[in-house]
Amino acid sequence: MEQELFYAMALTRLTNFNFQQALELYKAVGSAQRIYEHRNEIGDVVSDASPRLIEVLKNWDDAMKRADFELKFMQEHQIRALTPLDDDYPQRLCECADAPIVVYFRGNADLNQSKIINIVGTRQCTQYGKDLIHRFVSDLRQMCPQVLVVSGLAYGVDICAHNEALAFGYETVAVLAHGLDQIYPYRHRETAVKMLEHGGLLTEFMSQTNADKQNFVRRNRIVAGMSDACIVVESAAKGGGLITADIAQSYDRAVFAFPGAIGMTYSEGCNHLIRDNGAGLITCAEDFVKAMGWQDEALRQQAHAEGIERSLFVDLSPEEGSIVSLLQQTNDLQLNILSVKTGIPIGQLTALLFQLEMKGVVKPLAGGMYHLIL
Repeated sequence: MEQELFYAMALTRLTNFNFQQALELYKAVGSAQRIYEHRNEIGDVVSDASPRLIEVLKNWDDAMKRADFELKFMQEHQIRALTPLDDDYPQRLCECADAPIVVYFRGNADLNQSKIINIVGTRQCTQYGKDLIHRFVSDLRQMCPQVLVVSGLAYGVDICAHNEALAFGYETVAVLAHGLDQIYPYRHRETAVKMLEHGGLLTEFMSQTNADKQNFVRRNRIVAGMSDACIVVESAAKGGGLITADIAQSYDRAVFAFPGAIGMTYSEGCNHLIRDNGAGLITCAEDFVKAMGWQDEALRQQAHAEGIERSLFVDLSPEEGSIVSLLQQTNDLQLNILSVKTGIPIGQLTALLFQLEMKGVVKPLAGGMYHLIL
């Protein structure tokens, strides 16, 4: 696996962040190491490979030197690099056509928690926005105790979301637009350090990569892709939060926005999103939980707290039983993860899940998730 990681890191350097092309090549060949082994006949392996790509893949020397340097940096700073072949890689990203082949992570969060949200918006967060985030996170924690909160560590909504998550006992992950050898903005270093123990820092960029403008847009696709839902708190008519929401929509993720007063600069973006059906309107955590279909989880938590146990009295086939057993261990899993963990092909699994839905055992959620109704 370490060899595969080494070649995957080198491959990202060679393809120069042409994300979709790199991922298509990676999936077609099956591993970065195999791409290296077939570097001189890549046109025979991938029939539609461009002449430029064929030429680029012939010389790995500089890319491999850079990957070797990065591996040493990782060892010195307790950083893990994850590829789609790793169980710890954010599996929701595997559904995205432009997912990174390698991400670098420092922290202790489970990047595949059953519920992951991102909270994004303007860097000029008003008191109204801060109050919304405070109340939303506080109330959500009561209804859904296990949620990973993702944002980008930027000024405004991002840092407020991270701090409120930490304050209410949620794990929170920042997706960075630079390498893990720095923190930008530096003023948020104290929060970032706390997140290492209660979440973590994630990036696709190697060390010595600065927070250049284009990297923030690249970062936004990871924020969107690794989450079940995108929540826009405040935004002007244009802004990074709206870019993240647009990307989330393209990934078939749920998108929500808080409305604001008409004419207020940092409510325009949210109001327009809602007006144009680009986001569902929410005013509180309860609205969000209902829209996501997560209220059953809240009821289950309440039932367990009261000592109430509910059982399934329904006949299940062996295959259906294996799905139910897995969801009992880890509820709210995506179709591809269910397929991998049960060993049931996607086509057959889809039919089985439909049968379980008809029996009232499971229900589909936003983002391709399936929820066991306990």
